[in-house]
Amino acid sequence: QNWTKGMSYCLHSESHADTGPIYVRENGKLHLVTQAAGSTQNVAPKTRPFRLFSRGFSVELCMNREDDKARRQRTDHFIFTYTREGNLRYSAKSLFSLVLGYISDNVDHIDSLIGFPEQIAEKLFSAAEARQKFTEPVTGLRALQKFTEAYGSLVLCSLCLRDRYLVISDKLEEIKSFRELTCLDLSCCKLGDEHELLEHLTKEALSSVKRLLLKDTSLSDAGLRRMTAPVRVLKRGLENLLVLDLSCNPKITDGGIGYLLSFKKLNCLDITGTGLKDVDAVVKRLQTRIGLVRSQVPLKEFDHSNCKTEGWAEQTVLQWEQAVMEATKPQDNLRSSTAALRFYGKTHTIEEAVKCRLVEADTKTSGNLQFYKEKVQNCHFPLKKEVAGCHELRNHKKRALAEPEKERTSKQKHLCLTVEDWDLLNTY
Repeated sequence: QNWTKGMSYCLHSESHADTGPIYVRENGKLHLVTQAAGSTQNVAPKTRPFRLFSRGFSVELCMNREDDKARRQRTDHFIFTYTREGNLRYSAKSLFSLVLGYISDNVDHIDSLIGFPEQIAEKLFSAAEARQKFTEPVTGLRALQKFTEAYGSLVLCSLCLRDRYLVISDKLEEIKSFRELTCLDLSCCKLGDEHELLEHLTKEALSSVKRLLLKDTSLSDAGLRRMTAPVRVLKRGLENLLVLDLSCNPKITDGGIGYLLSFKKLNCLDITGTGLKDVDAVVKRLQTRIGLVRSQVPLKEFDHSNCKTEGWAEQTVLQWEQAVMEATKPQDNLRSSTAALRFYGKTHTIEEAVKCRLVEADTKTSGNLQFYKEKVQNCHFPLKKEVAGCHELRNHKKRALAEPEKERTSKQKHLCLTVEDWDLLNTY
């Protein structure tokens, strides 16, 4: 009774509107509490549905995109696999994988990687590369520079940009960030003498280049003069160059070949298809000045198959090429209109670009102009006494054949002298 009085007092003291019938469960039974008398009735509830909200109340469902993104990122923390029975099973990723993914998402905020272990740096580079972080315009360049400054040739040791002029134009700063390259192929790119990339070749960052292919790049004597100036004047730049391809550049003349004499370490040179007038004089000059001999057969160093893109950034360069191809892909409406014009004969059929055909024409007229350096042999200049001995041996073949093999080998060892030794002997 006290409980019902308290309930009745509470109900009468409320001033707000009627909220509907109130039911109380007591001893396993449901009782209806009446507001008027403040008593309970053991009756069944009415079938009228209970309304939680008023008639004018409405709910609008809103999705938070940030929460949805965070929810997707939480699912990335797990690895989902299937068992043999076909049941879905998931396992949590390692802490290393989670941290690696987080850093790769924010790789452009890294201050420096100098001194960081290269084994982990390679995994970090691959993770950022999979997220295509290096293809972004500004942040990609900044992130790539952090890797190239710390690891140099590990990021890229060989770069092939043959017939990739659009990639060079679009990603010039990224290409200039590569350091310690040993092979660089810029063939068929029509760069010319004033291109910024050719000027970058003379920088200290590319002093490690040993193989440079500049076939069909519209070079002239002025371009060769600029490219060789640091080597000729400051003794730096492309001083370590071993293989140089300058074929299919008809603006290079006899005077421009003189700039190449500063490459003392040059072992292979290709000047086929250049604008030489006196080929014999050039051949003699190269042989006497830097020891290059004209080859009668094509050299394998110039078949353009040895220079490939190699390093951590190999897939990054492919991503750049794909992005350029997608950007230059013709639209469907333009393609259909061009096809219609071709059908009616109003436009000529676009043939595939003929690359470096100047080689075939110039090879027939002037021949193959590829040079190589012969290996220095210690027994290249024999003594006069040895020459007289050779004549004597020819006249007495039987006696020469009767000599022991050991004595002949010992004589050859004593009589083999270098060029420096002969110069020293001639001074006496």
